[in-house]
Amino acid sequence: MVGVAIAETASGIRVVVTGAGADGVFRVPAMEAALAKSFSAEALKGIAVDSSNLMSDIHADAAYRAHLIGVMARRAVTAAMA
Repeated sequence: MVGVAIAETASGIRVVVTGAGADGVFRVPAMEAALAKSFSAEALKGIAVDSSNLMSDIHADAAYRAHLIGVMARRAVTAAMA
């Protein structure tokens, strides 16, 4: 299972991913920077998460998890704006 959380903190926008990385929870700085400029799902289009440090198992390979992170991040931003 992959989870993406997006929060606006005193230090700025944070994008956190769990359930995908081999080393546990991690941030996505490229998404944070894009959302700091424009908090919109459109701002995240074209940002790819490197799959080389993501898990692959019987449920999903690393490339699918990388894709899912982008999809879930865009959905989180859309939900936050609703």
